[in-house]
Amino acid sequence: MADVNPIPEHYPQLTPYLVIDGAEAAIAFYGTVFGASERVRLPMPDGTVAHCELQLGNSLIMLSDPFPGSAAKTPKELGGTPVTLSVYVEDVDEVFDRALQEGATAIRPVEDQFYGDRSGQFEDPFGHRWSVQSHIEDVSAEEIQRRMASQGG
Repeated sequence: MADVNPIPEHYPQLTPYLVIDGAEAAIAFYGTVFGASERVRLPMPDGTVAHCELQLGNSLIMLSDPFPGSAAKTPKELGGTPVTLSVYVEDVDEVFDRALQEGATAIRPVEDQFYGDRSGQFEDPFGHRWSVQSHIEDVSAEEIQRRMASQGG
C-alpha cells in the first residue's frame, strides 16, 4: 500500500464547515460576493446539499444544508453565531457593498484600522458573520501596540 499523506495536498489544514439552511442560495451568494468557485457538490435526492466545497483564493469553505437529527446547527437555529470568518480581499469596499446588495446586513462599516487593514463586518443572509479586509499598510508589532495604547485600548 502506498504512503498516503494524512493531510491531502489540495486541502488547507484548517477549513470552516458551514451549516446553512438554503445551501444552494449560499453557494450563489459566496460566488457573487467573494468570487468563490465550486469544487465539489454532493446533492441529496431531494435537492438539498449534502456537501459542497467552495474555493476562495487559496482557501476552502465547506458547507451543507442542515439534516434532521444532526448535532450541527445553523446560526439561526442557535440564535446567532460566536464565530466570525475573516477573509482578505483585493477591494474591501467593493466586496462589502456587493454583500449588502446581495442581502447581507452590515455589522461594522468599512474603516481604516490602526493595525494596517481596512475592514468591515457583515452578517450574510444565512446568519454567518464575516470580517472582510484589505491590507493597506505594513505596521510593526511595536507600532500596533503604540497605536492601540493611544486609543485607550
